[in-house]
Amino acid sequence: MKTILITTVAVWLITIPFAMAQDTEIQSYEVIKEIDSVEIRFYPSATLVTTSGGNNFGKLFQYISGNNESKEKIAMTAPVYMNENKSEMAFVMPLSVHKKGAPEPKGENVALEITKPRYVAAIRYGGYTNSRKEALHKKRLMETLQANGIEATGVIEFLGYDSPYKVYNRRNEVMVEIAYAD
Repeated sequence: MKTILITTVAVWLITIPFAMAQDTEIQSYEVIKEIDSVEIRFYPSATLVTTSGGNNFGKLFQYISGNNESKEKIAMTAPVYMNENKSEMAFVMPLSVHKKGAPEPKGENVALEITKPRYVAAIRYGGYTNSRKEALHKKRLMETLQANGIEATGVIEFLGYDSPYKVYNRRNEVMVEIAYAD
């Protein structure tokens, strides 16, 4: 009986991380340079669906679930973007949707935005995010940029990559657009 229990627990501990892994398209970028824990990245143009004004995740989820002009269901991607005070949120559209053009939103305070190619600086961190972790990593990011003479030109963004149900290997980032020349 003890052997069966130990085997069951071992199998559970091994398989849970794989069962909770996501098969989600991640927005593409190229790492240009690394400075300590900061990545300097180049992001090509992308299409975002954005919202503000409360129930942000719900409004964006409704859009990808078909609450759009063509009633098209769109796959969830990562990351989810949030502004610093969490009043605005954006989902990245899959590359195939970006290339063909995203359907117009029907929901209130939901809009499409096509980003320009840009350079950013980002720090990745794990676990569930919270205001203390965000403040710590934002401070480290800005101090690293200042120490290396890199100008932040955008606003701080927080990125989440995982479902709230994912427990292991969570990925979060703090990011800011920068003035950067290759």
